[in-house]
Amino acid sequence: MSSLRFKALESIAQSKETPLVGTTKITALFGENVFTLQKARAFLSDEGYKSLVASIKGGKKIDRQVANQIAAGIRQWAESKGVTHFTHWFQPLTGTSAEKHDSFFTLKGDGTAIEEFDGAALIQQEPDASSFPSGGIRATFEARGYTAWDPSSPAFILEVSQGKTLCIPTIFVSYTGETLDYKAPLLKSLEALNKSAVEVANYFDKNVNRVSATLGWEQEYFVIDEGMFNARPDLVLSGRTVFGHAPAKGQQLEDHYFGSIPERVYAYMRDFENECYKLGIPLRTRHNEVAPAQFECAPIFEEVSVAVDHNTLLMDIMDRVARRHKLRVLLHEKPFAGINGSGKHNNWSMSTDTGVNLLAPGKTPKTNLMFLTFFVNTIKAVYDYSDVLRASIASAGNDHRLGANEAPPAIISVFVGQYLFNVLNEIKERVGDKFDEQDEAILKLDLHRSIPELLLDNTDRNRTSPFAFTGNKFEFRAVGSTANCANPMIVLNTILADTLKKFKKDVDALIEKGEKKEIAIMHVIREYIVASDKVLFEGDGYSEAWEKEAEKRGLPNVKATPLALDALVTEKAKHLFEKNDVLTHIELEARHEIELEKYIKRVQIEARIMGELCTSHILPAAVKYQNVLINNIKGMKDLGLEDQTSNQKQILVKISEHINKLSDLVEKMIEARKVCNAMDNTRTKAIAYESQVKGPYFDAIRYSVDKLELLVDDSYWPLPKYREMLFIR
Repeated sequence: MSSLRFKALESIAQSKETPLVGTTKITALFGENVFTLQKARAFLSDEGYKSLVASIKGGKKIDRQVANQIAAGIRQWAESKGVTHFTHWFQPLTGTSAEKHDSFFTLKGDGTAIEEFDGAALIQQEPDASSFPSGGIRATFEARGYTAWDPSSPAFILEVSQGKTLCIPTIFVSYTGETLDYKAPLLKSLEALNKSAVEVANYFDKNVNRVSATLGWEQEYFVIDEGMFNARPDLVLSGRTVFGHAPAKGQQLEDHYFGSIPERVYAYMRDFENECYKLGIPLRTRHNEVAPAQFECAPIFEEVSVAVDHNTLLMDIMDRVARRHKLRVLLHEKPFAGINGSGKHNNWSMSTDTGVNLLAPGKTPKTNLMFLTFFVNTIKAVYDYSDVLRASIASAGNDHRLGANEAPPAIISVFVGQYLFNVLNEIKERVGDKFDEQDEAILKLDLHRSIPELLLDNTDRNRTSPFAFTGNKFEFRAVGSTANCANPMIVLNTILADTLKKFKKDVDALIEKGEKKEIAIMHVIREYIVASDKVLFEGDGYSEAWEKEAEKRGLPNVKATPLALDALVTEKAKHLFEKNDVLTHIELEARHEIELEKYIKRVQIEARIMGELCTSHILPAAVKYQNVLINNIKGMKDLGLEDQTSNQKQILVKISEHINKLSDLVEKMIEARKVCNAMDNTRTKAIAYESQVKGPYFDAIRYSVDKLELLVDDSYWPLPKYREMLFIR
């Protein structure tokens, strides 16, 4: 391993810059490998084209006979691009995408070879479901699962090496109908939100027939040299460094954020961006993030379903393209201790088919009232279901990140900015809970002009808030960088759909009693502000004072994933998802089980690699240097210089103490792991891994290893150091 470290350093010193890719205009590349409606118009019959448009824009089912026409057109387009194979591309609960390739090639009964792709192959396939996470829904011997075409997300061509594959975005369900992926419940949550939001939007505009949720994700990531990566077994196996002493220089000089992009990384960015443009991923932004070797990219907003597909694709593309450049991209939430972790901020809003952003302040009292309605309902939804929202972003990786270095805390709160905070307070404090015609004057506040000026131009953003309003959208900052965006979006869509249902019921009840519509809406808005104002917080989310204040307010602060996940299987959560037709109680329990299993396996892998690194790499290096010091002290003594060996002895004592402590801690951790592994109940095992393995041992073992890194001769140290991985490219 020592040779790997120094070979990596030597390789970087001798490496040549990767040539920059061409300068083709983005518009010439964009969507090149996507079966857009424009391409569909050219390759489909009128009947097939109209059916596809009706499915995408109106959610209508496509007749199987028409599907044959669409499949023939897609194959013709794909073959014109050199495609020979197709796959149903889906997002199982592993957290990554999945694909099983089949060729267009087949043999007729008489042995004639032909190319074929029919409607049946387009609409449905049967991948083996036994090896995907199911949370107990599917037994190993019950292997059948179905992928079903999702026309709302366009087909695309994936280029890997010299091969090209037609990818059909699909959902994934079990033989008995339960969802086994992220996409199916996401689509259901979007439909639930659409129904509830349209009914409320019709209070203000009868022309609204559809409301779509929109998403603009921000993907943070680290980039390091491939040689460095390969010389760190912990990065290879777990995605993060379990050991590593902080370098003398980290991010304290604040010189990396928005700094000049290193040339090697810039070439990599250009390359993966071009791959994304071909697939219709509308990347717009690239920049250095706060930590050294950390970067970010972000796209233009899209409808949630497509945005989720694009982010899943992006992570795959980033990894593949990085290898071309002899780099590795690290998507883990906390690959390096002591500096910023990586998140995936989910910027979420809603738009109508009439072109209105429902979270954008208006220019008239009527549009301001519509904005306040959806704004306040979102706050109420977050307050009522903060535990479920917290569960949606829970993971072993995110536990390392939440609450430190630019990441929001585990306490779910909402930041709205001082101007809107005052507006909500003014509404809340109406004397006697009475509104009349004159009170409509409150809606004439110049929200449209003042909010963008305050929140956008003056960048009034609270980086410590997990859920912040930023002018015309909410930014869910607590989402982890490896997460599938669908998870938090499913929850957010569903809780707002449910809250809007209740809002309409409450408003209609007042209208039936004779209240004017606008006054009835204001009454319920005030009621919701009063009921949920505890979740509003404008201050420093990192402070101990906020933890104490949040506890007084009754806001949950669940820092560990195993306990945070409990919110998924409460009666409240089951009722929420079932009555909105998003997830059944069986599917929720399955997801709870799956996420607990993921947590156990992640911590288990990290514990194993810590033990292996200590036993096979750290301790041998420390003992070798210990022997060097012993021989040095003996030699000094032989020369009669024993009185000059005090410093060497001090170093030797420190090294010996850490060697003994490290050896003892690793043995105890292994025994603790064995105890946990013997547990049958998944939840009990996950809690035990957190409290009996990770809690008592991870930081303690790391402390001794990191101290040894400072004490052992650099030439003996086997692992690339932080200063090398973060600053040498």
